[in-house]
Formats: sequence, structure tokens, C-alpha cells
Amino acid sequence: MSRERATNELWVPTGVGAVLDQYIGVLFTFVIGAVVVGVMVSASALLGGRRRTSVKDEVFECGNPSSGPARGRFSVQFYLVAILFIVFDVEVVFLYPWAIVFRELGVPGLVAMGMFLTILTIGLLYEWKRGTLVWE
Repeated sequence: MSRERATNELWVPTGVGAVLDQYIGVLFTFVIGAVVVGVMVSASALLGGRRRTSVKDEVFECGNPSSGPARGRFSVQFYLVAILFIVFDVEVVFLYPWAIVFRELGVPGLVAMGMFLTILTIGLLYEWKRGTLVWE
């Protein structure tokens, strides 16, 4: 099929040069990124301090002195709060697509999301009542 006959159809260029033209922006971005990383690493190596001191070798914990060994035990409460955060955060992500197509879904979509939010609220209230969210 010639290019002149296909006026209403999408003409896709063929050949290696045409394919490379489509990816030139991606290649350019990678090159710029590599140059920036190279400049930053070189500047750090040239300008950074080289002497090791006891202050530099000291453990840094947000400006506070160390409070124990690095392999200390954490409370299970810490992990529960982290897992609950991830669970509720992922569930809230489901609200965004629903909000975008809210008008197209109509009343059935509203009822389904109402049930979803009810279950989510019951789970949150259950965790709150058990004291999981209280940090001690």
C-alpha cells in the first residue's frame, strides 16, 4: 500500500532510523542523567574530606547519642503500626479511580464504594479500640 493511497490510515515509518528516532528522547535523558551523576561523584571525590576522625566514625542518630546496639529489638507494636499504615494506605488508593469515574458509575458505584468505606471504617475502629494505634 503506498503512502498516497492511505490518507486516512496511520502511516508508521519503518526502518532502523525511524525506530531510533522514537527513542532519541529517552537516550538523551539517560545521557544527561549519567553526566549529572558523573559530575556529582567527581565533585565529591575532589572536594570531600579525606581524613578519618573519631567524630566522623561515630554513629549518628538524628543528632542524639547512640541509645543501644544496632541490632536491638523493636516492639511488635512498631510493626503493627507499619503494616496497618500500608494496608490503609493501599485501600485509600482505590478511592482515586472511583472519584474519577464517579458520574459514570452512578448509584451502584456509590453503593459499592459506601460498602467499601464502611468495611474500612469498621476495621479502623476495631484497631483503634484494641489500642493498636496507641504508641507507648
